[in-house]
Parts: sequence; structure tokens; C-alpha cells
Amino acid sequence: MRPAHSKPLPSPLVDRVLFMDGEAILLDKPAGLAVDPPRDGSLSLENHLAGLTFGFERWPLPVHRLDRDTSGCLLLARNPKAAKRFTQAFEARQVTKRYLAILDGVPAELAGMIDLPLGKVSTRETGWRMVPDPKGKSAITHWRVLASREGRSLVSMTPETGRTHQLRAHALHGIGLGILGDPVYRPLGAPSAQGATLLHSRFLSMPRAGKAPVEALAPVPASFHDAGFPDADTLDAVP
Repeated sequence: MRPAHSKPLPSPLVDRVLFMDGEAILLDKPAGLAVDPPRDGSLSLENHLAGLTFGFERWPLPVHRLDRDTSGCLLLARNPKAAKRFTQAFEARQVTKRYLAILDGVPAELAGMIDLPLGKVSTRETGWRMVPDPKGKSAITHWRVLASREGRSLVSMTPETGRTHQLRAHALHGIGLGILGDPVYRPLGAPSAQGATLLHSRFLSMPRAGKAPVEALAPVPASFHDAGFPDADTLDAVP
């Protein structure tokens, strides 16, 4: 999309830039901001791109997606050539991503690997969601518990693949617990979710030939502290 001729105002997301050079921006996306324009007409990342040019004529473009309620590291490319290379890096599984989540319960184990293919189902009553499907796309997630308190657990989740809703579906169907606040992926009979889904893209690192990697650690949101883990930053401090 071409920018308007008038000079755009800086985006409030300027203060959430974690990394920037001539070809990449790593943004700490706030929870509640959709990457793609929502059907309800509310603001999305697209409304901020003109204010994130930092002197370039082209708007930056996201090369992957985070769910609306998921906060944290979001990679933007500042030119088409970089966008193509970054997309290829994601497809080749060369990008390291680590997430933090608060589970609504305590897992039976302290760590594990979930190898559970996922497929999409849709019904008129409940809409669409991702479910375990032997014929679905491969989905692999490594996870470990960082701390458990008052019936909740702070976990680190590292996906090998990047399927839609992978971590939310794997938390429920692979670990057996929903992510706190998730309105869709929760055990049958569980009470309705309250508040935003507590899933945060904590760390992202993408290698580049001949250059330092694009890499950043996103601060843990206050919602995680308020949910019983005020020390989440130190519990998950090492990239």
C-alpha cells in the first residue's frame, strides 16, 4: 500500500520498537491490536504502518502474524526484498520464537514436546477452530513450566512450526489445559474466559547472512504480573 502524500503522524507504536535497522523492525505488538483489519472495523496494525516508516517512503510490512490478543515480538520488513527473504526464513524454520503463557491449571509434567498435527473445523454454532487431525498440518511445540502458583502456571513455549492457533490448541489438546483468558481453547465445561488471552511472544531471533541477527526480547506485559507472576521477566530472562 502506498503512503499518503501528506506527512503521516508518528504512530504510538514508535515507543514499542524493540529493534530496527535498514531492513527490519521488531515491534512489541500490544494485546488487542489485530495484525490484519478485523471484520468489526476496529483499528489494526495497518492503521499504524504510515507512522512507522522512520524516514523511508515505503510502509513496513508484517511477515508473520500474531493473534489479536497475543502481544509481543512481531517482525516487519522495510522493503520487498527483505520481506521475501524473511518469509523464506520463516518457511525454512530458521526463525527462533519463544512465547510465554499462563495456563489455567498446573500440568502433570514439568516439560515436554507436543507433536500434534492440526486441522481446521468450522460450525455455524461455534465458528472455526483448530483441532487435532492426523491428516492435518504438522505442528510441533516444546514447552516447560517456569513456575506454578495458586492453580496457575507460567510456561515457556517454543514452536518449531507456525500453524494458526498452534500454541493455543497445543496447550489444550497437548498439555490438557487452556491458556488463561482464551475464549475458544478451553476444556469442555470450563467457565467462560475473562479478560485477554495471556499469550506473549517473548523472544524472536532471525539469522541473516553477513549481518547480525534480527533479535529482541519483549518486556512481559503487566497483565502477566497481575495474574500472579510479577517476576515473570526474571523467570524468563535469558534469550
